[in-house]
Amino acid sequence: MTDAFVADILKIRKRAREQMADGAVTDGYKADRKQVISVLNEILATELVCVLRYKRHYYAAKGLSSLSVKSEFLEHAKEEQEHADAVAERITQLGGEPDFNPATLVERSHSEYVPGDSLVSMLQEDLVAERIAAATYSEIARWLGSDDPTTRRLIERILAKEEEHAEDLISLLAHITADETAGAHA
Repeated sequence: MTDAFVADILKIRKRAREQMADGAVTDGYKADRKQVISVLNEILATELVCVLRYKRHYYAAKGLSSLSVKSEFLEHAKEEQEHADAVAERITQLGGEPDFNPATLVERSHSEYVPGDSLVSMLQEDLVAERIAAATYSEIARWLGSDDPTTRRLIERILAKEEEHAEDLISLLAHITADETAGAHA
């Protein structure tokens, strides 16, 4: 049994030397690399659109209730940028080119860029975007399965953060609407 295993190691070493130019992609990679890169570029666009929307909301939020919400918008923008960077890095590892083209960003994004005209509408638009990301990223993780476990784990980490963002936003929305209701009755 040991001899068979050693023979496999020797083959793996030989293939590693022969296929050095393939970088991180080995024979064990089972996914359609071009398709994965295409999907990752959609995720990259989604994350960048979210960064831009959160940044806009950070600067546009006004009113007494906006102070705590603004800091949440800024924190989420930073985390979405971290997601975009991680996705771009994975695209590169797979031998692809991260697509940062601003001309096609919105059309490739899963979520929309809706600016919102009030604090409540900003929170609602961000919540909708987080829910879209959570739904599509969950499907992508299932689609990847065991064919690309590294990308799947990356998507699952991002998915967990998107779900956390959605929870933050729903809590802020409840707080803001409660404040507005209380103010209307005063």
